[in-house]
Amino acid sequence: MNWKQLVLGTATVTLLAACASTKPAPVAPAGNNGAASSQATAPVDTGSSNQGNLSADPLHDPHSPLAKRSVYFDFDSSTVKSSDKPTVEAHAGYLKDHADRKVIIQGNTDSRGSREYNLGLGQRRAEGVKRSLEVLGVKESQVEAVSLGKEKPKATGNTEADFAENRRADILYNGE
Repeated sequence: MNWKQLVLGTATVTLLAACASTKPAPVAPAGNNGAASSQATAPVDTGSSNQGNLSADPLHDPHSPLAKRSVYFDFDSSTVKSSDKPTVEAHAGYLKDHADRKVIIQGNTDSRGSREYNLGLGQRRAEGVKRSLEVLGVKESQVEAVSLGKEKPKATGNTEADFAENRRADILYNGE
């Protein structure tokens, strides 16, 4: 009967040791006293350790340049504007550093034009962003370009501001 107690005791110790290896919850910085401050949104340096990469992933940080996932276009154009190049460059850097990640670029248009024309323009916009990513070093196998045409508007009105909001290519990461 002593060997059974020994096995049960060993199993209990092993189980407790396994539970103790979980990552502790983050602790507020010293001197914060629970008050909200602008320091609470500062990026966390995770060093070279892989522990905590999920919570420190810049894709999930609303203050990261990667939070911007849309590239906008002028009327009847598929040329990436200079104002949106930093967005493309940020995503290219992330994708080069994370070769296992893949994106789908969804090209969109405003509601003007025929369905066929808008599908073609949306595809050209998606391909334009894809080419820009590839020029910046992203592997072709990481990027897929598709057109949604006018089928997925962000804005539903008929003003020029609404049309401009819909002339875009959205960068969507697989698994999100």
